[in-house]
Amino acid sequence: MKKPVICRYCGGPIRLVPAEQIYGKSTHRLGMDGECVYQCQNCNARVGCHKGSDRPLGDVANETLRLKRMETHQVFDAFWKSSHMSRTQAYKWLSQQLRLPEKNAHIGGFEMDQCQRVINMCRGNEKKEAA
Repeated sequence: MKKPVICRYCGGPIRLVPAEQIYGKSTHRLGMDGECVYQCQNCNARVGCHKGSDRPLGDVANETLRLKRMETHQVFDAFWKSSHMSRTQAYKWLSQQLRLPEKNAHIGGFEMDQCQRVINMCRGNEKKEAA
């Protein structure tokens, strides 16, 4: 993922800030000691970084999209674990289902509609939604 510079929501500047600046006393509980987050200085849209790096986990998201991505991860993780897949196998399956290259099949880069589609697929509702 490319390091964000300009916010896609408001056009404001995005800065790399310590996670503690966002999460305060919860930083340790969240396992984010010493980690950083890209954050819009105007509207608070943000994205975390891979552990120990400044490489973004996905695209900058506002609160609504961040919550949807979290829900999607919960459903997807439960699905692949109950299906006895490895994480790698699960993302390969996801890329095939969404007809995306594996490098683009990451929930951190998904929009609301893609998140909902993953949720529907994992819950077995994909066909019902199309009807």
